[in-house]
Formats: sequence, C-alpha cells, structure tokens
Amino acid sequence: MVKRLWETAKRLYDEAAEAVLAPTESGQLWRKVLFFVPVPIPVLALVALMVGGQVSAAGVWIMASASVAVASLLLASVVQPTPLPEGLSTGASVRRSLHRFRQITSLRIALALTPVVVGAGFAVAGGGLLPLLTALALAWPQLVLAAPTFFVITRARRAMEAWGTKAYLWAGLAQPAPVEWPLATELAARVRAFRAARAQGAPNAGEKSSAGGDAGDAGASGEEADGEAEAATGLPTRLATPSGTRSEPSDLLPGFPAEGAPPARPIARGSAAGRRLGRLARRDRRPRAKS
Repeated sequence: MVKRLWETAKRLYDEAAEAVLAPTESGQLWRKVLFFVPVPIPVLALVALMVGGQVSAAGVWIMASASVAVASLLLASVVQPTPLPEGLSTGASVRRSLHRFRQITSLRIALALTPVVVGAGFAVAGGGLLPLLTALALAWPQLVLAAPTFFVITRARRAMEAWGTKAYLWAGLAQPAPVEWPLATELAARVRAFRAARAQGAPNAGEKSSAGGDAGDAGASGEEADGEAEAATGLPTRLATPSGTRSEPSDLLPGFPAEGAPPARPIARGSAAGRRLGRLARRDRRPRAKS
C-alpha cells in the first residue's frame, strides 16, 4: 500500500515537473503562477514582526479582510476572456486566443494577491495576524484558478467561442517558448553580463596601463627636447623650434617658392576683345524660348 502511494506521488510529481519545465507557452504560464505562490510568506513574516507576533485582532478588521478575500475569489471564478470576433483566420485565432488567456491569467494572479495586501494592512491596523491569516486562507486557492489546468483552459476556450469563432487555444499553448522565470531569469542574465564585462575589463586595464607608460615615456622625451630647444634659442618652449628638424618656408606657407624649384609657368590669357567675342558666341548658341 505504501509503495503504491509512493509510486503515485512520484508519478504526479514527474508530470507536474514536466509541465512546469516544458518549453511551451503553457509551461511559461505555469512558471509565472508558481513564482507568485510563495510571495505571501515574506509578507506574513514582516507583518508578524510589526505586530509583535500577536494573533488576535478586532472583529471589524477580520470581517473587512474576509469580505475583500471573498469578493476577490468570486470575481476570479466568474471572470472569463471575451469572445473572439467573427471571420478570423486560423493564425489570427491562435494569436488572439493565447493573448487573451495570458491577460486573464495575469488578472487572476492580481486578484489573488490583492487580499494579501489588504489583509496585511488590516492586520497592522488591528494589531494582530488574524486578518492576514483569513485573507491568506482565501487567497492561496485563487492561484489554482490562475494556473493553466485542463478545467481552466476548457472554460476559457468555451468563453472565447461564444460567438461561433473557433478558438485554437490548445494550439497556442503548445507553441514553443523559452524556459524563463519571472525576475529570476533577467537577474541571472544581468549577473552573467556583469561578470563577463568585468572579466573583459581586466585585460583592457593592463593594456591601458602599458599604453599610459608609453605615453609617459614619449612625454618625458618631448619635455627633454623642449628643454634643449629653449636652452639653445633662449625663447620660451611655445616659440622655440627643436634643433633636430628644420621646417622649410614652403612647408609652413602655401605658395611660398622653395629653393631650387622651377618657376611656375605663367597662365596664357587672351585679349579683352577675344574674351568679348567668345561670350557673344556662347550667348548666340543658347536655345531660345518658344513663343
């Protein structure tokens, strides 16, 4: 008997793990729901520290917290996706069905966490943990309504097919999706990127230090050359010319004739009368506008 129960529990655990870790849209929604299951536990610990571990509270705060939790539970059980419009193609039906089911899942998760926040405020106001415990007792079962189980998917598909358009919700949930957890996957990616950038920054720092040493040596040699030029000419460094290289006037002033260079050939220009005749000839060749 015990062995049979153990085998049944192990089989159910394997099926649940396979559903959660499946690289599909259904597995992505499962991971999103399971991520918010332990969220009320830190809230409970924080409120317990604030109220000093006291459990009892005024009845008005307990009734208010229970009313909010019951209203949230009823709303989560009644709310369904809106029907699909008529005349949709198969691809459009798959996309819209999946999008609306994602929206309804996020809404149910928000409705499940609302009594937790309200119950925490009422517990602090009442000075005891009982309002929060009442809200938790009604809020945790709401996450079952948000999970993509067979019953929940079937009800959502029937609600979307109310106007006669076939909703291919199962095909949309079977589409491939990356295995990601909310917040945890993004945080891990940022940590890996930071470590990679830090590992690449260490060699770059060594290259920069060596480049800085070379620049320092070049600056020191330049300062020595400036000192020699100032001592030889008696002029400040900004006006002294280094003795190693001498610039020619043709290098400094454009158009200054260099020594030994052949003289420039003069440009042949015609007379004024010839230029005037050329302008008249070009004007006569212009096309005339039609009247």
